[in-house]
Amino acid sequence: RYSVLDESDWSTPITISSGDDWFVNWADFPSVVKIGGELWAAHWLAKRPGGTFAYDVAVSLSHDGGQTWGESITPHTDNTPTEHGFVSLFPWQDGVGGLWLDGRNMSGHDNGGMTLRSAVIDTESELAFEHLADEMVCDCCQTDVTVGPEGPVAVYRNRTEEEIRDIYVMRAIEGKWQPGSPVDEDGWKIAGCPVNGPAITSNGEALAVAWFTAADETPKVRFARSADGGVSFENPLDVAITRPAGRVGVALADDGSATVSWLRVGADAKGEIVIRNVSHDGELGEERLIATTNAGRMSGFPQLVRDDDNLVLAWTDTLGKITQVRSALLKTSL
Repeated sequence: RYSVLDESDWSTPITISSGDDWFVNWADFPSVVKIGGELWAAHWLAKRPGGTFAYDVAVSLSHDGGQTWGESITPHTDNTPTEHGFVSLFPWQDGVGGLWLDGRNMSGHDNGGMTLRSAVIDTESELAFEHLADEMVCDCCQTDVTVGPEGPVAVYRNRTEEEIRDIYVMRAIEGKWQPGSPVDEDGWKIAGCPVNGPAITSNGEALAVAWFTAADETPKVRFARSADGGVSFENPLDVAITRPAGRVGVALADDGSATVSWLRVGADAKGEIVIRNVSHDGELGEERLIATTNAGRMSGFPQLVRDDDNLVLAWTDTLGKITQVRSALLKTSL
């Protein structure tokens, strides 16, 4: 379901799709994305026979601004009973680009290597392009994509044979993904997926990335800025070092300043959703507590976006008797 924010009110929710065969997971959640004009895209995950972790990506398009939705299409054609998820949807090649984690090379949940793959769905819901973007990545960290001046720019958690799982950036030039490179070499060695993906945003040539790392057994939320569309990044800043759990978001303003959001574990073990401003010259503002929620999996991943000069933060509130989606509109300049 989705709802649209009009000034300070949310519209009546609209159901895009429903089913009793979905793969529902706290970290691998559906999305609804405005691609351009009246073209919108949505995705969810559907189970298939073959095992607990056998599921496919389903993508549906709307050509009337989200009012009606077409039949779903699967952007991968491998037809294997393996994992396909952690999807990012974005405008690309006059259609809808998709980037996802793909487990077709894995013989079991703990074997083989997770790949990063991409495809384009045209406006007729036809699969136009599918290819391998990275042959081995972290198993279950979210991906994120923004559109830079030369095309899509993706961030994801990579994985080396030595189990270093740092954040990589990958640019698409002339319709083809270039090899990924580290935003910074944290050197986080971990023999398992931390389930904690990065976030990226852009404004022209300017890009900003936020991510979580626990390299050297020191949990941090980090931030790095690029002035050349993701070709290179400035030295990263440690935005949070006090009990951060990650689950980051990032928003970028016209003047180059940014806001980073993350989940912090409070002194009472509850989750605290926190934001912090970063000025265009790298000066850190004060940490601001926005809301409290559950510190565990039930609270999901808070989402942060910019809306003109405001910020919109949405999260899952599990502290009451009824689980709810809540939001905060921060009417302050970034």
